[in-house]
Amino acid sequence: MKFNFDNHILDTDLRELRRGGEMIAMQPQVFDLLVHLLKCRDRVVSRDDLIALVWGGRIVSDSTLDSRINAARNAIGDNGKEQRLIRTIPRKGVRFVGAVNGPCDAQAASQAEAKMRSGLTLPDRPAIAVLPFDNMSGDREQEYFSDGISEDIITALSKLRWFFVIARNSSFTYKGKAVHMKQIAAELGVRYVVEGSVRRSGDRVRITAQLNDTAMGSHIWAERYDRDLTDVFAVQDEITDAIVTAIEPQIYAAENFRSRRKPPNSVDAWDLVMRALSHHWRVTRPDSLAAQALLERAIAVDPNYGQALALFATNHMFGVHLGWTDLATAAPVAEQAALAAIAADSEDAWAHTALGSVYFSTRRLDRSLAEFELALQLNPNFSLAQGYYSLALSYSGRWEDAFAATQRAIRQSPRDPSSAIYYGVAAYAQFVGRNYQEAIALAREATRQRGDLTGAYRVLTVAAGMTGQIELARTALHELRRTQPNISLAWIATQLPWKHDADREHYLEGFRRAGLE
Repeated sequence: MKFNFDNHILDTDLRELRRGGEMIAMQPQVFDLLVHLLKCRDRVVSRDDLIALVWGGRIVSDSTLDSRINAARNAIGDNGKEQRLIRTIPRKGVRFVGAVNGPCDAQAASQAEAKMRSGLTLPDRPAIAVLPFDNMSGDREQEYFSDGISEDIITALSKLRWFFVIARNSSFTYKGKAVHMKQIAAELGVRYVVEGSVRRSGDRVRITAQLNDTAMGSHIWAERYDRDLTDVFAVQDEITDAIVTAIEPQIYAAENFRSRRKPPNSVDAWDLVMRALSHHWRVTRPDSLAAQALLERAIAVDPNYGQALALFATNHMFGVHLGWTDLATAAPVAEQAALAAIAADSEDAWAHTALGSVYFSTRRLDRSLAEFELALQLNPNFSLAQGYYSLALSYSGRWEDAFAATQRAIRQSPRDPSSAIYYGVAAYAQFVGRNYQEAIALAREATRQRGDLTGAYRVLTVAAGMTGQIELARTALHELRRTQPNISLAWIATQLPWKHDADREHYLEGFRRAGLE
């Protein structure tokens, strides 16, 4: 089916939009929204109708829907001020008002909607369904517990705004049914399916969970949890957090692997973000630069892509704190991107973490703490926000609160490749509290996990300097110069964002004793 309008041709079969002879890049979700408006242009389409069709009935914020409508306008040369082609009808909905050569009647729209629902296209981010966990206990009275685990996982995953999670009422239609995984994936329009079982015996429970990639026909993660049922709800919360924390990086890794297998001409903005995320987590200067280049490409494809903007800002500010990037150059660019990310989706924890990281490095510590706290309200399992929060608390002089936050980050993601960062922040919190031996032990653990971690070598240097372990301090300073060649007393005094002058002087004194000039 083709629609010809305003020098554009939209082909639903090829899923292409062209302006003249030029191909216009669009996210799948935005493309589906535009198709629906074109097919139903004889009427006003309510916001609820758009959510039901494009998001499968999942709850989304007004800002998310508005960002997709604006992206559709931008793709066809329209804008929110003029609304030449896509017009918002206050309190009613949206309508395509441009002249169109193409099919349009109620029957065609109904048939098109039915066809789309029977063969749902994958959204522009990983789509996941959590099936009701099987109750293997042989006691139907235990159904509440197995269902509760599944429902809690759905709720927790829904807080990860980078994922598209099928609502409980849809996934629970498969309860007690033997349905092939590929059929479930096709009917729900998902790539990933989580399944599991619960077996309870007396005061013990065994919970198994498995993450399946339906396109590959394989499982990419599985785990078993054995617990004492001293407190049912506490166990339910603990297992839910453990499963969600384990699933998130597995999906990112799978998406990165999938994107790298794509031909260069079919790579979209999401693929570029996944590749950039892989570089970002390696926390090296070359990888940071590689991530920035990929994110610039993603933003060029879609200037309103919140995930790309948030990661772009976060990556820049990582570079500032680690001494790879000049604060004066990076901060304005990062702040603009972080604010744009929040405008695109105000409920994305990544976006608020990005803005918090800008406020942190630019010495607006109270505002940075507020942003990190909001990010953690939106996603309590976001270990990066927890780690950044602890860093901001440390530089605010609240070292005990900071140390507690690092322990939550480590506990939330015990197998996280970035746990070395959290150990490094914990070491700095102990240094602020003048617990130098604890700081040395934690910094050593961080450098054991990552031999190129700048922040951990800083803490090891100053803590050893303050305890008079000059040989250790000089060795740590040598390693620090390897990872941050521009380190100096002047850089420390001007680039790091202490709230209290006494904390800055304490840090500088440790470096002076180690021999830094």
